[in-house]
Amino acid sequence: MKPIAPRPPIRVTLVTHYYPAHRGGVEAVASEVASRLAASGAADITWYASDTDPPPKNTPGLRCAPARACNFAERNMGFPFPLWSPAALARLARSVRDCDVVHLHDCLYLPNVFAWTAALVARRPVVITQHVGHILFRNPLLRVVLAGANRLLGKLLLASAARTVFVSDVVLRYFEGFVRFHRPPLRLANGVDGAIFHPVGEQERAGLRAQVGGEPDRPLFLFAGRFVEKKGLRLLHRLAQDFPDVQWIFAGWGPLDPSQWNLPNVSVRSNLAQAQLVPFYQAADLLVLPSVGEGFPLVVQEAMACGTPALVGEETAAGCPEAGDLLLHEPLGQDDAASRWRNRLETLLRREDTLRSLRPRVAEFAHANWSWDRTAERYGEILRDAVNAR
Repeated sequence: MKPIAPRPPIRVTLVTHYYPAHRGGVEAVASEVASRLAASGAADITWYASDTDPPPKNTPGLRCAPARACNFAERNMGFPFPLWSPAALARLARSVRDCDVVHLHDCLYLPNVFAWTAALVARRPVVITQHVGHILFRNPLLRVVLAGANRLLGKLLLASAARTVFVSDVVLRYFEGFVRFHRPPLRLANGVDGAIFHPVGEQERAGLRAQVGGEPDRPLFLFAGRFVEKKGLRLLHRLAQDFPDVQWIFAGWGPLDPSQWNLPNVSVRSNLAQAQLVPFYQAADLLVLPSVGEGFPLVVQEAMACGTPALVGEETAAGCPEAGDLLLHEPLGQDDAASRWRNRLETLLRREDTLRSLRPRVAEFAHANWSWDRTAERYGEILRDAVNAR
């Protein structure tokens, strides 16, 4: 009997708006999945993203193709919407024509829409991973524009995709309200690298608190992400003022810079790579993330894997219902949201044993449920299935 020859890797054109050096969750997810698929030999990937940040180094099976881009919208308005040059879009179209399948992360960015159009012309299947749903911007014009874009472009792209993957139940339910999917959509949680994100003992944790600038006798709360409206920076500003005895560390960057609040209990750490966040996760007593429209942010998973509980909005918690009461949450978008978050933090500070008792439980849940290796393996099956279905 002849041995079965190994299947050749599928040729994938991967498109994201930025590379991981931009420090966003979407591009971090794309990197984790792509690097594992390439290393396993399941896929040969060409990754197109904006040249606003340095790309990862090329490795066997994974090549980066930085696209000349103008990042005016994010630089001036905090809205991540890079515009690619015609030459970059032309190269992307050629890559789409030469590949077996196109993998897009989110559906509304200009290069993603262009790649979808090129795939339609070249008759290449498209797999879309949708991270973001509707965002309740304070600006009514932005809310209307995003809702309209989702119901026009989003509906068109997601309905025609060979397969659509959602990272959150909340985002899936939002699009299910008006999209008729070509095939049933999938919900696939992001993973966590347990070798990097893990809890430490109390003695080591005390040393880490000192290392990141924490004091042993003061609570330490952490925010990680971009300093933009949808992350809840305005609410966090009020909470930092209301809790002057709490040390607040903001790890991130963006136009709503907390260092401009001039609060003595607030410190900012910028330009941290993903792995550099680990000691902050491990040292903090609580991750506070009142964000909206994000599905289930990767920083929540990373913090929980390090044993740190998270307080998030109800929408975010609904994105991972299996976590149950391990994921602390309060509503957002209501008139009394600020008072409810303030009351919840007051309760947690009075009952120190609540957060302490949660630490081993959230770490155990994270390591039992989230694995990048399992997630990447499932993506490999989804991409190959899209190619075979063609």
